[in-house]
Amino acid sequence: MANANNFNDPMTIHASDTPGLNLINEQLTGVENYGIWSRAMLIALRAKNKVAFIDGTCKVPVTRNLTLQQWERCNALVLSWIMNSVSNEIFGGIVYSTEASVVWIDLKDQFDKVNGYRIFVLHRDIGRLVQGSNTVSAYYCKLKHLWDEYASLVTLPSCECATARQYVEHDQQQRLLQFLMGLNESHAHIRSQILMMNHLPSVGQAFSMMSQEELHRSLTSNETQTLVFYSMQNKDKNSESKRDMKCEYCH
Repeated sequence: MANANNFNDPMTIHASDTPGLNLINEQLTGVENYGIWSRAMLIALRAKNKVAFIDGTCKVPVTRNLTLQQWERCNALVLSWIMNSVSNEIFGGIVYSTEASVVWIDLKDQFDKVNGYRIFVLHRDIGRLVQGSNTVSAYYCKLKHLWDEYASLVTLPSCECATARQYVEHDQQQRLLQFLMGLNESHAHIRSQILMMNHLPSVGQAFSMMSQEELHRSLTSNETQTLVFYSMQNKDKNSESKRDMKCEYCH
């Protein structure tokens, strides 16, 4: 049986581990959001130390004892958490399942459809995205969301060789150019400064530079509006003073 004080034991159940708990905000609806949903669930289950119940490493105990009872409780918890995060249509297909790892594999088989069309759509959306009426921060967040999903489908080499590093550097440069191309023309000056650098910054550094410029513009604009406001007030006061003086002379 799991030791209640051993937080590294996947069969340890904490006071906050209840069947009605919603681990993530994302609800699985189908192929279109399986990638985001599965990643969010993995992160949440890792935080709960229950990944072993979906990857099959924590298997059903052979003998019927207290360890089996504890395993069944944990398995039921994970099943409940999965059921709480899927649509009603998908829920109906898994409610009679008895093992969390089997449900996880079935959902992957049904909805993990990595195909050329989804990659095409993401590539197109990245190329079309522009800042428009968004702030630099909002525009960057939208672009990063598309990049992250694209990266989950098209994996770059992860080894330490020179070729792999070149692939990663090329990908980072493409992201920088995509970010700069989508910015409004009001940022043309600082965009040109970035492109003329001997060593191009990372896309994160470029975003930081653009955000600082946007903040500076906002502060300058507010100061200008304040000066105009006080100028108008002083003008009105001067006009009133002149009218009062005229009235005194008339009398």
